[in-house]
Amino acid sequence: MQTLKAFFRLIRWPNLLIIALTQFLFYYCVMRPSYTASGWIPALGWGRLGLLALAFACMAAAGYIINDYFDVNIDLVNKPDRLIVDRYISRRWAMWWHGMLSLAGVAISVYLGIVLHFYLLPLLNFACVGLLFLYSVSLKKRLLSGNILVSILTSWAIGVLLWIGVNDDILHHLGMLAGADPAKPGVNYARFARIGVLYCSFSFILSMIREVIKDMEDTEGDARYGCRTLPIAWGFTTAKVFTGTWIVVLLGALTFVTIYVLYFKMYFSAVYLAAAIILPLLYVFRGLLSARTPKDFHRLSTLVKIIMLTGILSLLFFKYYA
Repeated sequence: MQTLKAFFRLIRWPNLLIIALTQFLFYYCVMRPSYTASGWIPALGWGRLGLLALAFACMAAAGYIINDYFDVNIDLVNKPDRLIVDRYISRRWAMWWHGMLSLAGVAISVYLGIVLHFYLLPLLNFACVGLLFLYSVSLKKRLLSGNILVSILTSWAIGVLLWIGVNDDILHHLGMLAGADPAKPGVNYARFARIGVLYCSFSFILSMIREVIKDMEDTEGDARYGCRTLPIAWGFTTAKVFTGTWIVVLLGALTFVTIYVLYFKMYFSAVYLAAAIILPLLYVFRGLLSARTPKDFHRLSTLVKIIMLTGILSLLFFKYYA
């Protein structure tokens, strides 16, 4: 039982649930309504969406495992009480699970690529697996490279649904989409694409903020083992300015969105944005200025993760105001 609990901690099961929730909510609140409003039923039905979410969960879990596999020595310094690999799960089993989960994620992607006629999907997801491995081996130790990669891969959870929509549009024009009728207009992707880009950008920026905060939290172990993260290479002051700048950019964008939804009298959305996203972000900004210890940065990192969740839940308003 202890080993099973350790395994679920190793694969960061709450993060996997957040990934699945992101894809289900975007599909339910944005993607599917965009199809049905035009009289179409998306080829990516609920069952296939479940498989897509499972593929992403497998790939993300594999990424967490291989990251901890290569970070055993660093984690002994940064978080000895949370060490799993070599304490509860051997390195051999960790590598085996990484291989099996990666294989499962890619295999599911191959199947989905065939049934959706989206043949780039398995190639793109295979690239994700390779990049996650490269991140754990090398990129996370380099200045900003690992942060940017993780942020891109985080936004890919929604980005893949946008790509599937674009692929369906191409298939419609080629007459290959199920039930395609040349006299019938295709799906109007304008709203679908705008919302998708908005949430991809939100995920990218918030992930970047959290990654740099985590680097400030883990500086001691990272410095001991040769990592060149932002706070190590350029100092804590520069790292805080960098992170604070991204927070200000995000706050500016969210303020604009709040004004926009108020213009259309979406009052519940405006109140939610202010209370559940903007105010917590302001708290993170203020806390960042005074943060000094790993405990301070860990608390801020946890709050940013909560803001990610509240941001994802805001997708429900697109269904409410549809």
